[in-house]
Amino acid sequence: MVDRLSWFWIAMMVVVPPCFAVAAAALGWRKQEMILGNLAGATVIFAAALALIFRESIILDRITQQCLEDGATCWPQPSAFVRYAIYAGIGLIEVMALFLASLKVEKRMQQRLYAPEWRR
Repeated sequence: MVDRLSWFWIAMMVVVPPCFAVAAAALGWRKQEMILGNLAGATVIFAAALALIFRESIILDRITQQCLEDGATCWPQPSAFVRYAIYAGIGLIEVMALFLASLKVEKRMQQRLYAPEWRR
């Protein structure tokens, strides 16, 4: 475990939080509160990223402690920072995608206010 990434958890970060984030954001978007919807969605994504970073930290601490108890030193490859940065980077990209999606949703909602012949 020290010499490889947790691909299952990385895949979970890519798939699960955006689904819940869009659902949370849609609650605000439907009420014409785009900023509140974006904040709700971003909170879901960043909370998931932090939870997975803490999970990775706990696992690395346990493995390192086990190595020390066995009388050896072991260093995780890739480093802890890189592992944390993967989750943080995925979270940031997901939040940017959520914000871009909200722009499209807002544009569609504004277009509904105009007669079809006046729409672009």
